[in-house]
Amino acid sequence: MVKIERYRKNIGTLTKEENEKLSSFRICVVGCGGLGGYIIEMLARLGIGHITAVDSDVFEESNLNRQLLSNTETLGKHKALIAKDRIRLVNNQVELTPVVERISDSNAESILKGHDVIIDAVDSIDARFVLQNVASKLDIPFVHGAIAGWYGQISTILPGDNTLAKIYPDRCKEGLEKEIGNPSFTPAMVASVQIAEVIKILFKKGGLLRNKLLYVDLLEHDYITVDLH
Repeated sequence: MVKIERYRKNIGTLTKEENEKLSSFRICVVGCGGLGGYIIEMLARLGIGHITAVDSDVFEESNLNRQLLSNTETLGKHKALIAKDRIRLVNNQVELTPVVERISDSNAESILKGHDVIIDAVDSIDARFVLQNVASKLDIPFVHGAIAGWYGQISTILPGDNTLAKIYPDRCKEGLEKEIGNPSFTPAMVASVQIAEVIKILFKKGGLLRNKLLYVDLLEHDYITVDLH
């Protein structure tokens, strides 16, 4: 049973009925690092009933500057398994299934099937294309997010869209984060927008970033929506 007091501050933004329905949704978060940690935390606090957290990596010291699930005691431990421990503390009404695998053409369909939305929190352009392709095949909406330094981007990709080909025409190019790193504040910002897109998808509210790219520049406070038609 949904504990109403826990979610009282959701009401108004969501109706009571929508809030209760959150527990029936299944969301897959691919990546449990900078973006993924914030995404998983927010989904659980909202009351999403089931989260699948996918990541094959373990925490390293260089993750401590930004990855919400990391701390000095989790170094060397699998990110997806720590996500399960964290969410047990944050909201024991939420079921989190950890998947300690790297997403690939060979395992993506079996991991992603059965979810209502798939969220991109990976750091590989190739992995993003795998997610987009399999999400389309499975008829599941896919929310893309990427971060680098002061900058971030978000787009919502519905089945049949080929949005990533427009965002990454040269898909072999490495992400900008390899050059300029990632601080703590950018993933929190981008993850928040991704979660807002997820809620709008689930309840068919507002305007989605479909066929659009929201570009966020926190250095100059430029927030630009680019039409990708």
